Amino acid sequence: MEEKKFDLNTVIGFILIFGIFGWMLYTNQPTPEEIEAEKAKQAAATTEEKVDESKTTDFVAESKAITVNPQDSLAMIAAKTQLGAFSYSASLPSAKDSFTKIENEVLSLKVNNRGGYIEEALLKKFKTYDSVPLYLIKDGKNASFNINFGTTDNRILNTKDLFFEPTVTKNGDNTVLSMKLKVSESKFLEYRYELKPNEYMLDFTVRSQGLQQVFNSGQVINLDWKLQAIRQAKSASYENRYTDIHYEYEGDRDGYTGQGEFDEDQENEVSWIGFKQHFFTSILLTDTPFKTATFASKNVASTSDLDDKDIKVTKEFSASIPLELQGGELNYNMDWYYGPTDYETLSSYDRNLDEIVPLGWGIFGIINRYIFIPFFGMLSAFLAPGIAIIVMTIIVRIVLSPVTYKSYVSQAKMKILRPEITEINEKYKDNAMKKQQETMALYSKAGASPMSGCLPALMQIPVFYALFNFFPSAFDLRQKSFLWADDLSSYDTIAQLPFEVPFYGDHISLFPILASIAIFIYMMMTTGQTMQTQQPGMPNMKFIMYLSPLMMLVFFNNYASGLSLYYFISNLITIGIMLVIKNVIIDEDKIHAKIQENKKKPKKQGKFQKKMKELMEQAEQQQKTKK
Repeated sequence: MEEKKFDLNTVIGFILIFGIFGWMLYTNQPTPEEIEAEKAKQAAATTEEKVDESKTTDFVAESKAITVNPQDSLAMIAAKTQLGAFSYSASLPSAKDSFTKIENEVLSLKVNNRGGYIEEALLKKFKTYDSVPLYLIKDGKNASFNINFGTTDNRILNTKDLFFEPTVTKNGDNTVLSMKLKVSESKFLEYRYELKPNEYMLDFTVRSQGLQQVFNSGQVINLDWKLQAIRQAKSASYENRYTDIHYEYEGDRDGYTGQGEFDEDQENEVSWIGFKQHFFTSILLTDTPFKTATFASKNVASTSDLDDKDIKVTKEFSASIPLELQGGELNYNMDWYYGPTDYETLSSYDRNLDEIVPLGWGIFGIINRYIFIPFFGMLSAFLAPGIAIIVMTIIVRIVLSPVTYKSYVSQAKMKILRPEITEINEKYKDNAMKKQQETMALYSKAGASPMSGCLPALMQIPVFYALFNFFPSAFDLRQKSFLWADDLSSYDTIAQLPFEVPFYGDHISLFPILASIAIFIYMMMTTGQTMQTQQPGMPNMKFIMYLSPLMMLVFFNNYASGLSLYYFISNLITIGIMLVIKNVIIDEDKIHAKIQENKKKPKKQGKFQKKMKELMEQAEQQQKTKK
């Protein structure tokens, strides 16, 4: 192994190198003036870096980022891109997560500088089911409004990430808020809000000025509106049943997504979109119909989880709308509505918005619009809502009493003819054709028919179904109490169960129990006397007699107590009317005598009856021939 020796030349070399390096450092020291200048430069750089951080440069495009260095001046930032002035807008005093508040007597709105959209909508005159202020939008967490567009230098921008400059002015009694995303004083994108006194509707304009060279006309400009429906009612599952998207398209046609787990629709020429939450609605309207729009609605939780008492939101809504440029600029005159889903309020705007209220289709909706809504409105003007329901029910039953009378007279005739029908059935038990002939002949002579009792009942179905839609949608019943019911628009509770019963719930409602008992008594009176004369192939009336009250008991336990109250009072009145008809108005002996008298008279048959008799006789003859 080679022995290592001390190398003097190497040591001398290292000493010389360090000496030269020290001399260079000494001779290049800054003067005191240079030190002070450097300190000033560092302070300026620190200040500029803080300004840069306040831009929240999430403004960076989704496809191409703009690189902004702390050392760059604002002029240098502007020089990097045609939209440098949009970056410049982030350095204005308004460029922070602050908001501007506008309000009137019924509505309070907060508009965030970032994104320029409404981050909070408070309805001043209403409370939730647990008596807290009612918000359709709260803290900007459940809603967003964004215009997504491409630029001529191939970047994608989202307005929700950019800062707008607010300006509040007055237009007479109206409050006007202008939110501008500026390129310069003469080039900007503007959201303009105008709020009138005592109105849930505010004017909303989206327009651009001087941005023809900014928008990339070859790319779609898309408006995205999203909203999570905040729970407002005691029963989230019941509220969710009436929570969906409504819209108007192609003139005056209206549609809705439905209340399923997930629903999606797309329509053309859309003039308004409503995110409906049973008793409250957020609506975007446009004077220039959107060429096309796509809507989506989905449950936040599964149907079973909606009964969870801690659930905060029920559905998520979204609408995607391509916007069109006019002369290279955006220009849409629109409106926002944040308010109650009240028929009278919505119809006052003359924009077909009352279609949002689910009154039923066809004849059912007509009955509600022109009879029940005006009538109940008149009664509730001077009566408590619970009393108004009872009075309206009494009047409806009195109006329908002639139909009830005809139905009961028909049933009485069938009851009187029962012995003779039994005799015919026994006599021709082996000849179904002959039995049918003789039975029809008996009905014809007596002036009775099994169908004559059904027809009056069918005539009441439009009224029944119209009221079935009316009560759950009647805004005037919301949070109105009656007897033990705290809220006639929701279920009443007399006992809370320690467990959940499938299809029934975790509580006991008294009004459905009373309505079930009343309908059971009514069905015993109406079906009991016809069960013995029931024809083969007819539904089992005894089964129906027990099924109907059971369905009422289970189904209506979670329904509006105002509806159960109506059915309870209605059936009580019907029972009373039928007892009066039976014991005071109708004399069964006289009916029997009249039937016997009719049987003796020669019955003139019409062409149809003659034809039917001939066909039955031919069929009987053919049957005999075969035998």
